[in-house]
Order: sequence, then structure tokens, then C-alpha cells
Amino acid sequence: MFEKEKSTASAWFRQLRDDIVAAFEALEDSHDAGPFSDMKPGRFEVKETKRQSEDGSDAGGGLMSVMRGGRVFEKVGVNVSTVYGTLGERAQQAMAARKGIPGMTEDPRFWASGISLVAHIQNPHVPAVHMNTRMFWTPHAWWFGGGSDLNPCIEYDEDTAHFHATQKAHLDPHGPGHYPRLKEWADEYFYIPHRKRARGVGGIFMDDYCTGDWQADFALAQDIGRAFLPAFLPLVEKRRVQGFSDSDKDTQLVHRGLYAEYNLVYDRGTKFGLETGHDPDAVLMSLPPLAKWV
Repeated sequence: MFEKEKSTASAWFRQLRDDIVAAFEALEDSHDAGPFSDMKPGRFEVKETKRQSEDGSDAGGGLMSVMRGGRVFEKVGVNVSTVYGTLGERAQQAMAARKGIPGMTEDPRFWASGISLVAHIQNPHVPAVHMNTRMFWTPHAWWFGGGSDLNPCIEYDEDTAHFHATQKAHLDPHGPGHYPRLKEWADEYFYIPHRKRARGVGGIFMDDYCTGDWQADFALAQDIGRAFLPAFLPLVEKRRVQGFSDSDKDTQLVHRGLYAEYNLVYDRGTKFGLETGHDPDAVLMSLPPLAKWV
């Protein structure tokens, strides 16, 4: 049961990954004016990741695609994975506490697939961005999660408005209540309690999402993914040609510190990936190449 749905979701996440990688390399090729345009266009380095169970058996894996030192992207990772096996005791406890799933101890099997993206940009006028969408299955329950959020160090109101409007346009066909609910969810989730501030200007986010209608829920997860490129690419194209000062770059490095703190302390995906034995380089690819604390 659910083998067809799992295969369908996994294939779609891989296709979304391919589309995004192609679009980002096209941005590198087209950047022929402004800062860093004299550099060589960046390309993704692709590494296959493998995961093993405690007994050494196959437990899935994926592709880690990372571009470093491009003329638009200072560091961007686009990872896709499909992993499976049994949840360890700590992961079982965390899952049971969060979702209240009965039977997890007796049958701790799981399957998870998804795409995760984080982009840190050379030009501080271009916002950093995060996107992920995923499906999780156990014999006791299944659900979807994911979203995308914008993380500018130098904020432009019109950029924030475009990012949110594009997401709203993709979510509204699923019902007018989805966008405001997922926007509020993102505002709560991407908040840094010890800094008493958001890490960016928000976006959309959902987790543990299951209405019982797999097709409808998968369609919603797909449109979260489809919204990403039209929400983000125009901002890159507009801002990548702007000049910037040393002070602007310093502002960017300090802001990246917030991003690192959030991902290491609060992010559920980071915790789950490390807890279940996934490749740590893939799990931590979201960290910026350079950051600064003052």
C-alpha cells in the first residue's frame, strides 16, 4: 500500500530539482553585467549520497548538488533524497511527541522523500532563499510538509510583495484560506526565539499536513514547489546588477549568522537528517560559506 504514491512523489521531487538546477545555471550564464560578471559562470557539483541502516543494509539516499563561487550564487545547494528504514528511539519519541502517532514503538518503519534548497548570493542586494517540500510515510500515518521563505539582508518592500503575491497565486486555487494560514505558519516557524526576531521576511510553510486525500495534498505540495522559481528568479535578475559597498557586504555576513543559528538550533529538517544518519554534508549544506558575529 502507498507504493505508487511514494514513487510518484519521489519522481516529482527529482524533476523539481532538475528544473531548479537548470534555471540556476542559466542565471549564471546570463549574468553578463554588474558585480562578479567577469567571473566564470558557476556550475553544480553533483554527488550521490548513500544511507545505510545499522545492520549495513541499504536505506536510501539521493543527490547533493552544490554550487560554490559562482558569479551570482556564492553557495547554493539543491538536495533531493528518498530514505527509508526504521526510526531510532529518539526519533520515535520526537515523532510521537509531535504527532501523537500510536503504534510507532511497535512498528517504527518510515519512508521520506523531498527536496531541500538554500541559496546564498554573492550580491548582498539579492536575498538569500530557502525552499523545501517533502512527503513522510509510516505504517500509521502519512503527511506532507514544506514551504519557502525569503531572507534578505537589505530589504526591499516590492521584492517581499512579489515573493508573497506569487505564492498566494499558486495556493489560492486550493482554497482561499491556504495562503493566509501557511503565511502565518511560516512567520511562527521561521522565528528565532533567542534573538526575538524573524530570520527573514517570511513566506509559506506547512508541516504534518494530511487531510486524508492524498491527491489533493500532493497537489498542494507540488504548487508550493512550483511557486518557487517565479517567486524568486525575478528578484535575482533585478538585483544582481546593483553595486554594493563594503558596509552592505558586512550587513550580509552578519545576517547570515542568524541563518546559521536558526538552522543549527531549531530547524526540524536538520535535526531529523542528523538523527536518522543521513550524510552530514548534505544535511548541513544549508549553512552559509561565510558569516559574521558581532
